[in-house]
Amino acid sequence: MTAQEIIRFLDLKRHPEGGFYRETYRSFEAIPGTSRVLSTAIYYMLVPESVSKLHRLKSDEMFHFYLGDPVTWVLLDPSKKVRKIVLGNKLQEGQHPQMLVKSGTWFGGSLNKGGSFALMGTTVSPGFEFDDFVLGKPEELLREFPGAEKEIMELT
Repeated sequence: MTAQEIIRFLDLKRHPEGGFYRETYRSFEAIPGTSRVLSTAIYYMLVPESVSKLHRLKSDEMFHFYLGDPVTWVLLDPSKKVRKIVLGNKLQEGQHPQMLVKSGTWFGGSLNKGGSFALMGTTVSPGFEFDDFVLGKPEELLREFPGAEKEIMELT
């Protein structure tokens, strides 16, 4: 299948961070005493003309790789470490089928060069709310992570 066929088949819409998505699950149960649901899940797709812009959430997010080409993710964590993780299905090449992004971590990613699409899923717990979604501003990220200038400029 092509990227456009998958987007149409799964009824994916443009995501504010870049790429395409559709929420597939929202828990009916909430954290006691709050309106925050326990968990949410989405399909998420990147294509060559999009990147996942650097952003952070107030919840942990687990990525699951489904099909397509590998994606390199950049994680800028609160301890000032810069890490890269490649999601994909070629385990023998060091790719990972899952990736955990802990709350408060700045992260963004893009298809590896030559890739045509990557279909992934994410599970967020406690559940995702757009109010908790913060897009990174290059000037602020550059001050906080001076060793990641190239990655910040590519993903903001």
